[in-house]
Amino acid sequence: MTAARVAWFNCSAGVAGDMTMAALVHAGADADRVAEILGGLPVHDYALSFEPALRAGVSCVRALVAVHEHEHHHRPWSTIDAMLAEADLPERVAERARRVFRVLAEVEGDIHGVRPEEVEFHEVGSTDAIVDVVGVCAALEVLGVDRVACGSIGTGHGSVVTAHGSLPNPVPAVLALAARRGLVLRGLDDHRELATPTGAAIMAALADHVGALPDLVVEARGYGAGSIDVDGRANVVQVVVGTEARAEASGDSVRLLEANVDDVTGEVLAHTIASLLDAGAHDAWSTAIVMKKGRPAHTLHVLCDPALTQRMIDVLVAETGTLGVRGTMVDRWPQRREESAVDVSGHLVRVKIARGRVKVEHDDALAAARSLGVPLRDVLRRAEELAQPEPN
Repeated sequence: MTAARVAWFNCSAGVAGDMTMAALVHAGADADRVAEILGGLPVHDYALSFEPALRAGVSCVRALVAVHEHEHHHRPWSTIDAMLAEADLPERVAERARRVFRVLAEVEGDIHGVRPEEVEFHEVGSTDAIVDVVGVCAALEVLGVDRVACGSIGTGHGSVVTAHGSLPNPVPAVLALAARRGLVLRGLDDHRELATPTGAAIMAALADHVGALPDLVVEARGYGAGSIDVDGRANVVQVVVGTEARAEASGDSVRLLEANVDDVTGEVLAHTIASLLDAGAHDAWSTAIVMKKGRPAHTLHVLCDPALTQRMIDVLVAETGTLGVRGTMVDRWPQRREESAVDVSGHLVRVKIARGRVKVEHDDALAAARSLGVPLRDVLRRAEELAQPEPN
């Protein structure tokens, strides 16, 4: 199985959207291809460029987003989410970008005491912030990155001026994002806003590993420059891109999502599981549980590619009305299998063949049994016999 391609971000000097995008371009993401993907957005009142820079003697790249002066600064989250859903973007780019803005809306809603749908973005709703977020996701896609990881994030102290007035540094949104995802903040003796909400949201939403550099076969590295050169510290975001070095070569990492529901019928549970599988889940199932006060309930479980996380959450919420979904990364070791089809009395029945086992596609066998007027078990047995390899 192909090892996952990982981008690990060293944000010890701080993090911002433009620095993160620039680091990926410096690591080899083609700037023209990034700009081409960004062209799928219904936003055209900006100019994006990249220029070489030096920070504490380190060669790096700086990203510059120039926005026309008439650009409307504020946008509600619902408008940005709809824009991204309808934009002509690669699926994983749109999914990752929507995930970033969704987590921002959720923490901003908590801070201001409103529902996420009512959140009005200020700085993070501007065109340059949208370009930064989608640009990061586009650069990840250009580099073929499957997973994101990050180390500790440098923050300043004192206060910073925002659209809401003077706020403590780090600002509430950065602290809320760190608490939500378990990000590690590292205080620096600097009164500037080193970690922006946009940069922190990218890490909180996309990183499935927080900590030291994971075991990687390093293939590229890049440095994204901050706006100024700081004495005694390289004001950069560093990215290391490589493939996972796995002791278990056959394993891969997947997202496990779970939701507890106590007001959903068995028919809805079955439909939700089918919808999750149709949406691309590796597997989905439910288990019976007992919640507080002795309430009978079920837990819905979903295994999926990390890039499909938001899609699976959307299905769970839409189909069950659950008020929350939790998730973690797990390893799995799927057995090698082949897919084929056998002819059972004129009916094609699909089968999966693994070492020592044949699994017959239930729906095909059922359709054949009904058409032939024979018991289902007879069709299953005959399909398994036909799928067995010929003896040498």
